[in-house]
Amino acid sequence: MLKRVAVVAAWAFFLSCCARPQPSNDTVFVSNEAGYVTLVDGATGRIEGKLATGARSRGMAFSPDGNTFYVAASDAGRIEAWDAHAHDRIATYNSGSDPERFVVSPDGSTFYIASEDHSAVTFTDLKTGKIKNEVKVGPEPEGIGVSPDGKLVVATSETANLAHFIDVATGKLLDSIPVGSRPRFVMFLKKGKTVWVSSEQRGTISIFDAATRRIAHTIDLNQSFNIPEPVQAIEMRATRDEKRVFVAMGRSNRVAEIDPATDAVVRSFPTGERTWGIGLSPDESRLYAASGLSGTLTIIDIVHNKVLKTVNLGGRPWGAMAARK
Repeated sequence: MLKRVAVVAAWAFFLSCCARPQPSNDTVFVSNEAGYVTLVDGATGRIEGKLATGARSRGMAFSPDGNTFYVAASDAGRIEAWDAHAHDRIATYNSGSDPERFVVSPDGSTFYIASEDHSAVTFTDLKTGKIKNEVKVGPEPEGIGVSPDGKLVVATSETANLAHFIDVATGKLLDSIPVGSRPRFVMFLKKGKTVWVSSEQRGTISIFDAATRRIAHTIDLNQSFNIPEPVQAIEMRATRDEKRVFVAMGRSNRVAEIDPATDAVVRSFPTGERTWGIGLSPDESRLYAASGLSGTLTIIDIVHNKVLKTVNLGGRPWGAMAARK
């Protein structure tokens, strides 16, 4: 009898463990325009802590080795470096006025920063902390990306509706090409052969041939969504095999999934209000969506394609990126 009771108790314990989400091996870094970054367990949604940053934290990145976390404190005019595991601030960098988005060069030596107030892309040396160059572009640059080989930077001007192509070696502006209104994000795919540029107000994604710097084709999300909310396209993320692309849809209050082989919208996931930033878990089993107006983070299982949890963070969540613990 005792043996049977013990078996039943063990089975009940097993079922209870399976019923509850177990802590993950990744932490989600959620920037918040209220002036901090929230640390969230990727599987359970449990809030693990906060990083007190400079005013209006927005764009984020990790160093190539994943050991350093960077965040733009826009109203403080700097980019901060934090130990991604110990969560201590280790350095600050002069970024130029009002940095929003930025990327780290593939070799980890340079920031390329969209400096809104300067209408410029700022090159900052990570070793010395000094600004090496400023390339003038259209007013209010926001989106920015660097090619996998580190030779080409593409930035977007949200006011001029242009995508700017910059040669890294010379700092020369190579071309400025019109795209959909209020372009927000830049993403390189196919080992740098194509460049995706999202348009907030038009709800489109312009796909460039990087070699010719010309638009090869355009994905129009309006054709796939008949909704009362405005159809928008903001931040984009692709899985490592590039078979799945996810697009934050801003005030559409959802994330769309696109099949890049066909450019078709496969599905969408409901999120909080004004979903601006998204990120993938390191194992690519989950997608995280930060929503500024609702103050929430949506955790989405992209293996089974379902929303797992909505986490109330407060403030104005802006971006989401995940790293291994």
